[in-house]
Amino acid sequence: MRVLQILVASVLSLLLVACGSTPAPRASSSADRPLASEKGMDVVIFALGLVDTNYRFGGKNPEAGFDCSGMVSYIYRQAADVKVAGSAADIARHGRPVDRAELRPGDLVFFNTRNAPYSHVGIYIGDDRFVHAPSTRGQVRIDKLAASYYAQRFQTARNYFD
Repeated sequence: MRVLQILVASVLSLLLVACGSTPAPRASSSADRPLASEKGMDVVIFALGLVDTNYRFGGKNPEAGFDCSGMVSYIYRQAADVKVAGSAADIARHGRPVDRAELRPGDLVFFNTRNAPYSHVGIYIGDDRFVHAPSTRGQVRIDKLAASYYAQRFQTARNYFD
């Protein structure tokens, strides 16, 4: 729980700093995106509040528990009023593709975790981290994209806000 408090405080601090300073110039590209969207930040804050919620295969709400796609569907609907539904593979078929280098808070990240394309999904929260509902250890948690298990299985990312 302490990690969650530190992460939330860090995200809020970054938001406050971003509001009070002039951003450094960035190299422009055709894929240039703002650092964060309002809906993306709403999704991240909501997702962080669900860390330690129990895992349950087919679960779609915090009372019953979540699986990965149920968690994403619930958070997107509650925090951003965006409907995404179905399995992780179904969700991966929609949205705008995002290059891994262009990830921003609220984007969805997809993995091949069961020798099946797009078999797992999580919500990118920034700083190379994502929130997801893995079956291991039985709770919604935060992991790093660079962790060897996820780095080897990363497939794509999608944005549903712009």
